[in-house]
Amino acid sequence: MNGFNRRDFFRTAGAMGMMGGLAEMGLAEPLGARPMVHETAAPAAWENDAPKHSINFAVCGMSHDHIYGMVNAITRGGGKLVAFYGSEPNKVARFKKQYPDAKQVESEDAILHDPSIQLVMSSAIASERAPLGVRAMKAGKDFLSDKPGITTLEQLAAVRKTVKETKRIYAIMYSELLEVKSAIKAGELVRQGAIGQVIQTINIAPHQIVQGGGGANGGADPRPDWFWVPEQYGGILCDIGSHQVDQFLYYTGSTSAEIVESQISNIAHPEHPKFQDFGDMVLRGNKGFGYVRLDWFTPDGLGTWGDGRLFLLGTKGYIEVRKYTNVGVNKTGNNLFLVDGQQQRYIDCNQVSLPFGPQFVEDIVNRTHIAQDQEQALLAAELVIKAQMQAKWVKLT
Repeated sequence: MNGFNRRDFFRTAGAMGMMGGLAEMGLAEPLGARPMVHETAAPAAWENDAPKHSINFAVCGMSHDHIYGMVNAITRGGGKLVAFYGSEPNKVARFKKQYPDAKQVESEDAILHDPSIQLVMSSAIASERAPLGVRAMKAGKDFLSDKPGITTLEQLAAVRKTVKETKRIYAIMYSELLEVKSAIKAGELVRQGAIGQVIQTINIAPHQIVQGGGGANGGADPRPDWFWVPEQYGGILCDIGSHQVDQFLYYTGSTSAEIVESQISNIAHPEHPKFQDFGDMVLRGNKGFGYVRLDWFTPDGLGTWGDGRLFLLGTKGYIEVRKYTNVGVNKTGNNLFLVDGQQQRYIDCNQVSLPFGPQFVEDIVNRTHIAQDQEQALLAAELVIKAQMQAKWVKLT
């Protein structure tokens, strides 16, 4: 740099502040030189339209409370809940109170053999979902499972075989994408090329075992016995990690991928020695890279079950999604931040429409796969099962 005097530089920087000095000499742009845009994303034009189609659906197993979000999504899309079956009295009683117009039946077969029912959905114990889904497809029904939809490679092979033979749909409710408005908006922006090609996804997915410490002030029921048993819930990578791997495939557009490395641990729950309260994995796809971190350590001070974050690195910018809260700022979720070559954007996504319910009902009627790509849904299941199988068990000292 011609005529640059090092002593003058530090004298100026000291007098004006380092950044001020850099800006004064043209070595850095002043803070805020690039535009900062705040906006609110509008709902889709079809948001207030009546659903185009109607189907009858039933619930078979409600071990996890995710079933309520699943029912509400399909109802928004034009589905009618006509029947339900469950084997856990406390879960059945709550479900019956929530949906008094649906008929309680005495067996799974009463649902599977009812010709008026087009869709069966379930949040039964995770290890029981795929076998139920196979039976439902063989009975001529489409199936929507809570995540994880599959917990072993043997189950996966049976699902794929049955899908091919019956031409039925085996869908998995990866709700951290399908039912989170900021995640939907991020997908729209990626498809529009807002940050170029997505190179990598990073998902930070903390969870909380019991909200608010449980009891009268808690925000959730006590965890059932199966929650602590990997053979039943699938393990941390297969269970909550399935959300994140689905997003990795979706945002990068990868149609094939492998697990580069995975690890799991039980750090703070010795009373449940097989439980996994921490895990992470590295993924490599044919169109991008991925990293996922999972844990059960959300502190009560957050005020919600987890500070879920999604980071999308693109060739022309990046996106951060703060899904459930904006920690230290406010308690509002669905926050999206985008930086590109021109500006910084904050987008409030709380008015964004959720398309899964209407699209899935249309898929059932039209025999399409718009709401969820069948191969991607099962590939995500395959990857998390393999991540779980090959994970290194790490014991901290």
